[in-house]
Amino acid sequence: MDVRFISRDDVRSCAVTELRALLDRPDGLVWVDVPTWDEQANDALTTIFGFHPLAVRDSMNRNQVPKVHRYEDHFFVVLHAPQSGAHGHVHYVELDQFIGGRYLVTVHGPVNPAIDPATAMVEVNAVLGRLKSGKLQPSNAFELSFAVLAALTARMRAYTAELTKDVWKLEQQVTGGHLGNPETFLDEMFRVRHGLLTVGTMAALSREVYGRMVTIEAFGAGKGQDLLLDAVDQFQHLTVMAKGQKDYLQGTIEFYQARTNTKMTIAAERLAVIAAVTLPITALSSIIGMNVIVNERTQWLSVAAIVLVMLAMSGALLVWAKRKGWF
Repeated sequence: MDVRFISRDDVRSCAVTELRALLDRPDGLVWVDVPTWDEQANDALTTIFGFHPLAVRDSMNRNQVPKVHRYEDHFFVVLHAPQSGAHGHVHYVELDQFIGGRYLVTVHGPVNPAIDPATAMVEVNAVLGRLKSGKLQPSNAFELSFAVLAALTARMRAYTAELTKDVWKLEQQVTGGHLGNPETFLDEMFRVRHGLLTVGTMAALSREVYGRMVTIEAFGAGKGQDLLLDAVDQFQHLTVMAKGQKDYLQGTIEFYQARTNTKMTIAAERLAVIAAVTLPITALSSIIGMNVIVNERTQWLSVAAIVLVMLAMSGALLVWAKRKGWF
């Protein structure tokens, strides 16, 4: 558990034992970050901060959807960020926040063992860099929380941009006809679409969470409300961007499927023509052949006549199929 005190002059790391004294100070902000849940974190959130047991339980466990809960002197917010996994899977990287008047507690939800734990620290590291460089000087907890949110939306935007590169590449392959293995290619397109659908869903749900905070004026009127409206707008833009790219990719998928289905239809029609041409010949040869071609005596005139009939039938069927436009 990392404890930091943010003043006008600098950002100072502090010991956990100083936490009570820091919270009692009238100046500065206290930022507590919990990268991994342990007994120390549980004791601090329960005893020192006095958070609601249900909120503590939610911050300890994985949450499937974002949420916001209002308490007497703070808000509890759950958000998710996307992280690419193996075989097109998208991991939900959870970030929980307890937003008070002079403090912000960030808790990183359980991280899937399949991904690097450092991926959960992206937003925190980005905000720390801004604080230490002096580019960010929050005067209250909700401004610090908004900085964390801005880092999260930037991450979602970058993830959408990476998927957009894949969409462009796939579209170029489809229009250029360089498809390779059809099953592998179609699987790749659906994996990219799944990624866009996931990030769009994350943004849409997060937008609803911050829309709720706007409704209840969670950070009060004025600047706090403006920041919340900005958050809603950012999530709305991310939702529209992801949906637009998903629809664009869906159009590419439909074009590819239409082209493939057309090729299969043409192939089936040609096979049907071949069957139609050969079936009468096969029937004629099987019935009459045994009667004119035998071991003891072959009737050559009959064989010649039958062959001519077969050729005439084949020619007539081919002409008929051509006039029908089957090939």
